[in-house]
Amino acid sequence: MTTGTGTMTGTGAWAPPTEAERLLLEAAAAGDREALPAALAASRLFVLVARLHADTPGFAPPLTAQPDPARPDRMCVTVLTSGMLPPWHPDWVFEAVGLDELARRWPDKVRWLGINPGTPYALTVEAGAGRRRAWLKAHARSGGPRGGLLLTHAAGPLHGPVAHGLALGAHLAVHNGLVWNDLGAAYEGYATDRARLRNPWGVQTRAAYRETIESLLATRLVGRAHESVLQIRRSLAVRLSRTPTVPEWSAAVTAEMTRRQSTAEGTAEAHEALRLAVTYEERFRADGALGAGMRVDTLAAFDYGRAVNVVRLALGARLCDPHEAEQTVLRIGALAKRAYGSWAQFSLGYSLTRVMHFDADDPSGVKYEQSLAQHRVLTQDPNSPYRNVAW
Repeated sequence: MTTGTGTMTGTGAWAPPTEAERLLLEAAAAGDREALPAALAASRLFVLVARLHADTPGFAPPLTAQPDPARPDRMCVTVLTSGMLPPWHPDWVFEAVGLDELARRWPDKVRWLGINPGTPYALTVEAGAGRRRAWLKAHARSGGPRGGLLLTHAAGPLHGPVAHGLALGAHLAVHNGLVWNDLGAAYEGYATDRARLRNPWGVQTRAAYRETIESLLATRLVGRAHESVLQIRRSLAVRLSRTPTVPEWSAAVTAEMTRRQSTAEGTAEAHEALRLAVTYEERFRADGALGAGMRVDTLAAFDYGRAVNVVRLALGARLCDPHEAEQTVLRIGALAKRAYGSWAQFSLGYSLTRVMHFDADDPSGVKYEQSLAQHRVLTQDPNSPYRNVAW
């Protein structure tokens, strides 16, 4: 299997496909013995595993040594960074391995670590006992790869319908510190991808994956009470030719619950959803994310954004293939375009749903601050797909 090689610049030089390769090369070129372990600790590293072995209960990927292509007399444990993973293959998967895990599980008598061998970003670094102790210290300082980052794969889709569809999942990609525009060999790593599908989605088979995707595309998981309350306001706004006041909206919710012969519990749930929407829209306005007079009319973005994440997890877990994944991403993109008129609207719909959904579990406001930060990154960073991919 061959790995990717990145992208060629206009000057004929190779450009690193992701931030990981760039940081590693810069640290190695600087010759700083502390900078390279720090860059490794912050990178997602992967080892290749036969899927037959990876599906064995209790399996841990072995750290086996092989000759360094540049120096065949030198044996190395080989890892790849996320930008250097080869194309998707049904029988070969990649497990994520942290720098601390490498240090703890290191095989005896191997003294070298090979990073991205056979590519323009190949590095071979010392891995004796002293260097491995430095790895553990670097990992303890960094805590591993960070979330909250906008990361792009330079060789992935950057424009067009596929990029548009993948960008709908960018909130979760930023939250987890993963590239937003990749449909490839791994998302977070084979075992992690499968685990994230099991919990919270309850997905372990292709049939369950497809059922979950259809539920998300139909926005059946977004929270019916919350969505219904926003639909009541939207309908009232059409009748009034303006956004209704909160008392007008509340009266319309009460009238609609009465018309539906809702239970007292159902009516209380609807008014709680209204309270949450008002509270968080006001907070977004105060923080400059939602303009005066603007409102969020649908929460569908949350299901569409999560659907992209589920597709990428399923691809990594080998519950679908790249063609099926791409076609599903295109479907999600088409549905999102019908529901929203811009990236800003979509992002606010996603963000509002998330904070409403987690309100009871977020007394300190961490989820709100995360959501606001993600919205700002995606709508303001000049490198964001929301600034570069046409809606």
